[in-house]
Amino acid sequence: MTFFRKDEQLQQLGNQILSATWAEFPDLARNQIALTWIVYDPPVPVNTGGALSPQAFWNHEVRGFSYRGSDRIYPASVVKLFYLVAVYEWLEKGMIQTTAELERAIRDTIVDSSNDATSLVVDVLTGTTSGPELSHGPFQTWQLQRNIVNRYFHSLGWPELEAINVNQKTWCDGPYGRERIFVGELMENRNMLTTNATARLLHSIIGGVAVSSKASQSMMALMKRSLNPGDLTTDDENQVTGFLGEGLPQNALLWSKAGWTSQVRHDAGYIEIPGKQPYLLVVFTEGRAHSKNKAILPFVSRQVAAAVDEADAGEI
Repeated sequence: MTFFRKDEQLQQLGNQILSATWAEFPDLARNQIALTWIVYDPPVPVNTGGALSPQAFWNHEVRGFSYRGSDRIYPASVVKLFYLVAVYEWLEKGMIQTTAELERAIRDTIVDSSNDATSLVVDVLTGTTSGPELSHGPFQTWQLQRNIVNRYFHSLGWPELEAINVNQKTWCDGPYGRERIFVGELMENRNMLTTNATARLLHSIIGGVAVSSKASQSMMALMKRSLNPGDLTTDDENQVTGFLGEGLPQNALLWSKAGWTSQVRHDAGYIEIPGKQPYLLVVFTEGRAHSKNKAILPFVSRQVAAAVDEADAGEI
């Protein structure tokens, strides 16, 4: 089950996009890319400033396409979107109190994709801290606390979230101490997402129904990306260059969160191009060589933007 309606036109266009991508990057295996694409037909239910109630929003049918959309993939920093929603939920429910340092960490987690900032956010969400190994009893309690974010998302009852795991911090050099034990000897407890799960969460944020309308607007403000070349040249890790934003026209509007490691390169974005239907796009790619390839995601993004043109022109 998915939150979107599978559509014959988008299926045809999506398959064409994938075929073009494999032709352009023949070393990209069929199981090294996953994609979820949602097109918003008028009346557009997203980016409305929270005009729709949650019930009205979720009753609004949307069209979509996915390829390997339910396959579990290590998400890298895309997981920070889930921690973003969770921290606003905790704040709204009074489970935690805001501080200047927490606000700084929330911003840097999304805007700059800081792993150090994310570490603090995860500590605040779960009431845990990193450190040396723990004895059995305290470690059991610590693990229970670290799974609180998983329990929250599973409680939403979304089928797309049943297989996800969002209980690990993000690292530069990797986990040590209790964190290394927690992730498992074979990394079997590492974070895992799907493009469909990521798309549904992003859909809820841009729809104004993630936590609350006000919280969703705050989240969108953090996710807004500049496509101005002058802004991009001053930031080597701008989450646009080498990602979906690079494949967009300069007058497009983009809200996104990218993720990359030595093994994966991902992006999840909501895109508005003047005169065209807005759309949501999540693309995950795997493989050491592909993680370093800054051309794949912009290529896919350009193909999708062109496909939206075709759909608008009624050529399919």
